[in-house]
Amino acid sequence: MKTADGASSKSPPRSLQARLKHWLGLDRAIAFTVMARFWSATAGVVTVLLIARFLSPKEQGYYYTFSSIVALQIVFELGFSFVVLQLAAHERAQLTFLPDGQVEGNPISHARLASVLQKSVRWYSVAAALMAAALLPAGLLFFASHQHEGAEVAWKFPWCLLVIAASFTFQIDPVFSFLEGCGSIAQVARMRLSQAILGSLLAWTAMATHHGLFSPAMMILGQATIGLTFLLSSPRRRLLKNLLVYKVGEHFVGWRQEIWPFQWRIAISWLCGYFIFQLFNPVLFAYQGPVAAGRMGMSLSIASSIGAVAIAWMNTKASPFGTLIARGEIKTLDALFFRTLWQSTALLAAGATSFFLVLVIAGNSFSKFAMRVLPPWAFALLLLTTIMNHVVFSEALYLRAHKREPFLIQAVMVAILLGSATLLLGKYWGANAVTVGYFIIGGVFGLASGTYIFLTKRREWHNQSIGTSV
Repeated sequence: MKTADGASSKSPPRSLQARLKHWLGLDRAIAFTVMARFWSATAGVVTVLLIARFLSPKEQGYYYTFSSIVALQIVFELGFSFVVLQLAAHERAQLTFLPDGQVEGNPISHARLASVLQKSVRWYSVAAALMAAALLPAGLLFFASHQHEGAEVAWKFPWCLLVIAASFTFQIDPVFSFLEGCGSIAQVARMRLSQAILGSLLAWTAMATHHGLFSPAMMILGQATIGLTFLLSSPRRRLLKNLLVYKVGEHFVGWRQEIWPFQWRIAISWLCGYFIFQLFNPVLFAYQGPVAAGRMGMSLSIASSIGAVAIAWMNTKASPFGTLIARGEIKTLDALFFRTLWQSTALLAAGATSFFLVLVIAGNSFSKFAMRVLPPWAFALLLLTTIMNHVVFSEALYLRAHKREPFLIQAVMVAILLGSATLLLGKYWGANAVTVGYFIIGGVFGLASGTYIFLTKRREWHNQSIGTSV
């Protein structure tokens, strides 16, 4: 009903918008991140269609195996970006960031924050060079050693360009984590949306001009261009410059005392993640050939794109989680976490179900596309595993925000079991069998063991906090 001044006519929409925003858990950071993930998911569908159109089944195998081998950069990253984010989030709780790039507040926290940035820049500068020096010949050796019958694929130059591009973005990525830890979550999310758009456009251009194997490198080069432009713009340039030249003095963040005790556990967990998520394609490429690797790679890519949209809800909370823990606001932390977990999991389940129905219906009409992915029953297992992994990732993010890593033993166990199963199943039975092993070990066992750790450690740590505060 409308009042004389018309105010009430606008009130219900605002109220509905507020309720919807609360129910979905949307804020600016999530909105930009979701748009970036949604673009990536939509672009992933376009990329899949372009791959089916412009790449042969053999070239498709090279395309996805490229990405799996480049993912070995995790060996050089060692989980430090997450450590950087959490260290920055804990220190910024006592600081205020001004629009001109200046920092005010506790001088000790200011010095420690500068120390985090300085150490991360030094670490990644060295690691990027080591990464390029190791991955470039490793990839050349791997692909040269596993040639298969059929038309020869021109893979050498695309591989070299991909490694060079990945090494550059590897060097600047931790700065984005640092800025997220400092509270610039929405700004970084908006930048990542621009990265996704430009990267996809460049990759599609390579596809359409019949240079499909250059697509991964072109995508990364597009991301690097946007990322560098973002870092060099004001006031981020002034903030980073001021912190890089800041005299830390005695208030530095100690590597041995503060970083390494947390990082080495994260590093092993992330390294185990390679054997959990990235080993499938190289194993299938080596034992079953590039066509089998291509089917698995495309299926994993689709499932990961769907999961990436949902994980945006949780990823944007990593910095707020750390800040709430630093302030001792545990009830607020739990309320935020469980609401976000429910929202993101419901979204992921809905997206996975919708895509599976589309896949089954479309598969009957587009047999050429259906032959490029796993059969429906195997794809269903892959989607179910993606949902279970999302829950475990969320639980791990919550606990790691305490600057601890309780998932170390679990990650090692899953990596050993799944890595062994992948080698055995991939060698003798192929991609479908690998998917079953992934579902049983990575999905069912991973969810059961991860949830047990989450419930146990959350209760233990919070009881300790209550006892300390009393």
